[in-house]
Amino acid sequence: MQHLIDTDDLSIEQIKTIFKDAYSFKKQLPPPLLRQRLIITLFFENSTRTRSSFEVAAKRLGAEVVHLDPAKSSTKKGETLEDTFENLCAMDPDGVIIRHSQNDTPGRLADMELTPVINAGAGNYAHPTQALLDLFTLHEFFEGELEGLRVAIVGDIANSRVASSDIRLFKRFGIDISLVAPKPFMPVTELPKYEKIEDVIDEVDVIMSLRAQLERHKKPIFDDYEEYASRYCITEDLLEDRSILVMHPGPVMRNIDISDDILDDPRSLVIDQVRNGVFIRMAVLKHLILDSQ
Repeated sequence: MQHLIDTDDLSIEQIKTIFKDAYSFKKQLPPPLLRQRLIITLFFENSTRTRSSFEVAAKRLGAEVVHLDPAKSSTKKGETLEDTFENLCAMDPDGVIIRHSQNDTPGRLADMELTPVINAGAGNYAHPTQALLDLFTLHEFFEGELEGLRVAIVGDIANSRVASSDIRLFKRFGIDISLVAPKPFMPVTELPKYEKIEDVIDEVDVIMSLRAQLERHKKPIFDDYEEYASRYCITEDLLEDRSILVMHPGPVMRNIDISDDILDDPRSLVIDQVRNGVFIRMAVLKHLILDSQ
């Protein structure tokens, strides 16, 4: 039984196989490979793209999807998460997709070895399918030539599970990463660090913008988002005529993370990321539920 708790759970060859399947599914939808399979989604945090993407992916593969709303589950009556999970697994699902605020929750459930567990985002550490779709989007655009690609991650990096996952995965494929953020948003790292985008703008091929999660900070770092945006929003004035690609895992705070003009610019891959997320998650489901049995 294989789980996807972090991208480190996958070998390079497995990732390449997932990408091969994603390319195939993007070219032509497959037959219902997971027909009569049951997948449960369990999201303890809000989600638009990830939950919808997983559910669309599962249904395009022919699987049945059941969503359990934690707000209406027995965890609200004092049942432990492990007991809830064990009871769900007694119904014989073929996999459970979980999002949770705690870093270790998906791993704890996977250790019970009851059904394949897929981490749909946990705490500030891991969001493996987002990292896979981000890498796949770059792989597609640069026709597989990732070695030496220069990516700047900009924004609230310390609180971002996407940044954390992207960094670990991108490094495995030889991508050079630099971080741009105000000091309170910067994690402890040996990667190159900058406080100003202007200091790195001529040295990168891609900017990965992140949402400024001011609500997660105990003390205000900026008076408001407008102040933050004046320093870290990706705008036409910043990019000028540079051929830098712009990405964002969503949700995008318009004119704070990325300007309206750049979101509509051909250099923006934000919608491509969402589109590719379905095919990557189809490939992940196939790999874990069908190929790894």
